[in-house]
Amino acid sequence: MQLVEPRPARPMPIRITPLIDVVFILLVFFMLTTRLLPIDELSLANSSRQGTSTGDPLPALQLQAGGDVRWRDQSWRLPELTRALTAEGIRRVNLAASGDASLADFTTTLGALTQAGIEPRWQRDSAGPEVR
Repeated sequence: MQLVEPRPARPMPIRITPLIDVVFILLVFFMLTTRLLPIDELSLANSSRQGTSTGDPLPALQLQAGGDVRWRDQSWRLPELTRALTAEGIRRVNLAASGDASLADFTTTLGALTQAGIEPRWQRDSAGPEVR
């Protein structure tokens, strides 16, 4: 004689909470292990020291703190520099930034050169290009 009736056999439901926890942990793991770029860097097409079609090297410009640009051993303000480059028929330049130049000055210089019809090529050299 049985006093308690046996429970009917029913499938056990899958609990979703541990699965969500595992997916969340995997998401956090992959987010933390991916390579992230620093926020203050700008990703641009990089070029090595290239020359013009005649074989002459491209003019080298170096952006300094405060937005001045060094070219041919003198400091230039941006409007005067774009006028001088355009007057000489220069259409492509190598641009490097000194360590103390701000990102805002760099993007302003890139925009002004592009607007003047000059194609700036950014150089990643840590020392920068040789300034002429």
